[in-house]
Amino acid sequence: MFQFMRAGLIALTLGSLAACGGGQTPTPRGAENVAVNRYLWAASLDVLDFLPVQSADPFTGIISTGFGTPPGGSTAYRATVRVIDPAMDARSLQVALQTRGGPVSIETQTAIENAILSRARQLRIADGAL
Repeated sequence: MFQFMRAGLIALTLGSLAACGGGQTPTPRGAENVAVNRYLWAASLDVLDFLPVQSADPFTGIISTGFGTPPGGSTAYRATVRVIDPAMDARSLQVALQTRGGPVSIETQTAIENAILSRARQLRIADGAL
């Protein structure tokens, strides 16, 4: 009986060690968790609130929208936003904006990125995080 219990204890110990050992399960491509800047995340949703959100995943930092028309505008846009870093700067934000006819001009895309960065700064100031 003692040998049976001892063998079970050894097997349990080895199983526990193997479970937390050196072999790591690879993370599927695109499923990595990204440290997302919460102000950029919230600002992206605020600035693009005229677009219907199709998916928003704060763990990967990706927001995808359907087509929508801004107030007072006549062109429909859709966007994909990636917040890829916890820092609050332009390098942490990637915006891809399209119309039904294709990509928008670089000036339009830059204007949206600047609007998101400005709104993120406002949110941070309002939060007292400066």
